[in-house]
Amino acid sequence: MSSRNTVVRSLHDLGAAAWFGGSLMGAVGVNGAAASVRDSHDRIRVAAVGWAKWAPVSAVAIGAHLLGGASILYANPGRARHQSGVTSNTVARTLLTGAALGATAYSGVLGAKTAQGESDPAEGATDPSASTPDDVAQAQRQLRYLQWALPVLTGSILILSAQQGEQQRPGQILAGVGSKLTRRAQN
Repeated sequence: MSSRNTVVRSLHDLGAAAWFGGSLMGAVGVNGAAASVRDSHDRIRVAAVGWAKWAPVSAVAIGAHLLGGASILYANPGRARHQSGVTSNTVARTLLTGAALGATAYSGVLGAKTAQGESDPAEGATDPSASTPDDVAQAQRQLRYLQWALPVLTGSILILSAQQGEQQRPGQILAGVGSKLTRRAQN
């Protein structure tokens, strides 16, 4: 691999940005718009259609983020292992990515469950009404929290990516490697 990783870094960052932006826009825009639909029997369907149209784009964004992240790690194994702060950042980002993947998958499962009741009355995409069937209402209540967990998780990934970018400054690399070597010498 070349010493520059612009393409894979771009895949990583643009994928994460689209994942974050899509989840935030969906919570605010898609689900918010569904709640404004006049006929309560159309609200779940409107949200389901919006999310279904976004799903392929989201899948590509997540795939780009994962491919980019794996490629960056492959290109920089020494940095991830030997620079103080980079290892913990990489572990934290990996755990957050796993949590975001799990939350995304579970949101999809719950979304499919609510979509089965697409003609059932509801206050909104994540807000059941008194007439919403229990299984759909339960899925909606869980989605109410997941819709905000995804932007928090993916936003945290972006923040840690920015931090790791700062750790690539020459002074940070020297300090990080020095710190790690000092700790190893003391052990």
